[in-house]
Amino acid sequence: MSRADNQPDWGALAEKFDLWAPHIAPVGDALLAVLDAQPGEHILDLASGTGEPALTLAKRQPLVKITGTDAADGMVQVAARKAREQPLDNLSFQTMAAEALSFPDDHFDRLSCRFGVMLFADPAMGLQQMYRVLKPGGRCVLAVWDTLEGMTGVHWTQQVFKNRIPESEQPAVDKIVSMSGGVLEKLLAQAGFVGIETQLKRFEYQFPDFAAYWQNCVDSAIMKQQLDALKTGQLDEVRNAFAELAAPYQTNDGLVIPHEYRLAIALK
Repeated sequence: MSRADNQPDWGALAEKFDLWAPHIAPVGDALLAVLDAQPGEHILDLASGTGEPALTLAKRQPLVKITGTDAADGMVQVAARKAREQPLDNLSFQTMAAEALSFPDDHFDRLSCRFGVMLFADPAMGLQQMYRVLKPGGRCVLAVWDTLEGMTGVHWTQQVFKNRIPESEQPAVDKIVSMSGGVLEKLLAQAGFVGIETQLKRFEYQFPDFAAYWQNCVDSAIMKQQLDALKTGQLDEVRNAFAELAAPYQTNDGLVIPHEYRLAIALK
């Protein structure tokens, strides 16, 4: 297994992934602002994970119909349960890979995808499918991670584990940053999209202190594969290495960890 393909088991993480939901919520809000969904429209939200930003859109705009998809069935089950519990009758979820969308051509008015495209098994094919199911004149809005240096938390992970665990267990950093350097814009154009605009955006993870951040990492199991690969006695060493990297970001308001992502808008 290459490091680029060495992703977490998203289905298995579904019940715990929401520990990160409050921290990435600003990205969903930014997506919905530029999505600009209108009453009566049908929206496709891809790589919905445990339901966001589809759930937020459904609550804010009850006259908009939303279909959410994700390749990980565990994620879809959590998202669908949330929709039932609300309840939200303008929202449904389906287990479906972006590369194999089963919807007709020219079916959706607008598309959204938060932090999904770079994790597709085949991003080029996924974007081609997205273009196919979007109506002519429709809008596609995407958020992808950009450079490794702009992803502070992931950068820490790469630095800490680099020389401590086997290559086969390293985090999928190459995959996560694979849309940077103009790659996303190129793939969008190759898929047929026009009017492509992107901008670099910033948001922050905020925790009371490093201990709270570390506990979130452990409880969410986002680094389980890497932590399980450590030798006996290395866990404290790793925790201390993370704490050292986090120290410059401790403020009077708590631990504030900056992150950058790229927001893209494209039309059919």
